[in-house]
Amino acid sequence: MITMTPQAQSTLSRFIQQSDQPVVGLRISISDGGCAGYQYAMQLETQVQADDWVEPLGDGLNLLVAPDSAPLLQGCVIDYEESLEGSGFRFDNPSAKKACNCGKSFAA
Repeated sequence: MITMTPQAQSTLSRFIQQSDQPVVGLRISISDGGCAGYQYAMQLETQVQADDWVEPLGDGLNLLVAPDSAPLLQGCVIDYEESLEGSGFRFDNPSAKKACNCGKSFAA
């Protein structure tokens, strides 16, 4: 299960309202890369894929995760932070054995 903090959900809702297409969810995926080995990616989606793992957030919005990324995201908490150093989504991932300072990459 992946969870989003209220701050992250509010920010996501704001991005969806600015979209010019009907959005059904936010796709979160993991790919090779980044400074620690794996990197996170996020993308608004207009369709749910047949094999997606779906986590309902309410108001018709879902988190969408492909089966190959799901094991590395299990138990992850996604937050949104704003600071002088920058703003963005941050991942608290129990599967990460180490993470880089940017918060966008991790090693499992």
